[in-house]
Amino acid sequence: MLTLQYLPFLTACYHVMANHGVNRRSLLSSLGAVGAAGLAGCTGNNQDDGTTTNGTDGDMTGTTQTTTTDVSGTVKVGVMQPISGDLRYYGKQSLWGFLSGLAYKADGQPKTGVKTGTTTVPVGDVDFELHVRDTKFSAKQAQQLATNLAQQDVDVLFGCASSGAANRVIKTVAKQTGIPYVAGPAASAGVTATGETCAPNVFRASENTAMDARSGGKYVANQTDVSKVFLFGADYSFGKAVVNNYEDVLEQEGVEIVGKKFVPQGHSEWEGLLDRAESAGAEGIVGGFTVNTLPALFTTFLSGDYSYRVFGGFATRITNAIVGQTMQKVLGKPLKKEKIRNAKLGPFTTRYHWNQYDNEINSSFVDMYTEAYGTVPDLFTSGTFTAASAIVQGVRESGSTKGEDIAEAMRGMTVADTPKGEGGYVFQEYNNQARSSMTVADPVPTTDEWADNWKAAVMPSEPLATIEGGKATIPKSAGGMGCSL
Repeated sequence: MLTLQYLPFLTACYHVMANHGVNRRSLLSSLGAVGAAGLAGCTGNNQDDGTTTNGTDGDMTGTTQTTTTDVSGTVKVGVMQPISGDLRYYGKQSLWGFLSGLAYKADGQPKTGVKTGTTTVPVGDVDFELHVRDTKFSAKQAQQLATNLAQQDVDVLFGCASSGAANRVIKTVAKQTGIPYVAGPAASAGVTATGETCAPNVFRASENTAMDARSGGKYVANQTDVSKVFLFGADYSFGKAVVNNYEDVLEQEGVEIVGKKFVPQGHSEWEGLLDRAESAGAEGIVGGFTVNTLPALFTTFLSGDYSYRVFGGFATRITNAIVGQTMQKVLGKPLKKEKIRNAKLGPFTTRYHWNQYDNEINSSFVDMYTEAYGTVPDLFTSGTFTAASAIVQGVRESGSTKGEDIAEAMRGMTVADTPKGEGGYVFQEYNNQARSSMTVADPVPTTDEWADNWKAAVMPSEPLATIEGGKATIPKSAGGMGCSL
């Protein structure tokens, strides 16, 4: 049994574990005796990895590797997503995006019918062996799954739609074992912005709440007449991240925050809270919620007589379907652009939707994804497509199927093939978060072209604005950036 007298030795062991193959089963079993905090120093956070930064505020310009090495073998990827329960669509679209990224790199079609279990996707001479597990949107379940996958000697961990689950996996498994972990679509900015969760082996291609706020918040502040905002958010990591990031950005842009309120997930009594925002003189409100809460908020807002508008992030199809139905009931059929505009909904930031990017890669992605899954790519799919694309690129550039070599290649990587275009995502060396462009769009009636494959009455308009990645992400010098890799 591991005893506390050995902990000083272990706190300096991250790179030794990663590069010399410490038996993960023994290590994780030992953690049960000493607790997750026992190896908190085994992260390499203070190691000099030889990287340099340049550009304004320490933003990375990105390093595009040009050498591709012949490689064959197997990469074992532990995939953790919620594929059952109320939020199973979050996990499904994330998994489908990842499968599409692999398919694009293989010049093939994405696999369908993938559920829990093991699925192998050949990409050239390398087999990507996916060990798919259902997190059930539970942090405890995600931790147990990640522990089991680590004991099975996976080379890379990927996933978690819940920010709480991603944080748990990082602290208790990824940091302790050195296994590269690509989080996503978990969106709390803190995943790649706090010292507790940043590590040289922790990456995220998926967009985050800070990117929502830094793009959408600035647009609202500078391109609309909103000068006073009331902030609402769910009372957990995601909702708090939304509210905190919007508060920071809006105040920096001269917008007054007239109130903020956190409520439990699934909160349904909105009339009193929306009246409170009206009384506070709000000209706009932000809602940091998932599909568990947004429909009730929108229903109350559309049914009431409020002077302010609602803005924030464009949601996934399942939320748009419910909101669209509500709008049809309140505003009448058929929905018209003018009716929606007068209802004071939007503008909304979108991390990604299928009609926001005009390039050959995105066109191929939309076609393959729609054909395979019967719906167009949604909010989370570009980030998870890019996660798969980056892992494949890391294998090819490093000439290795070992996790530590893949991670080394991914640091500072400009990802070649992404739905936001060639080189559309760049992993920043100071926190391993990929920056990418964001767009701002209005909700509009779904056009006939997309009706069969979107299945919601409203969809994003053509982009009102595109915010390039360097401006959307948290810079190295910002007060909210607590990473030091």
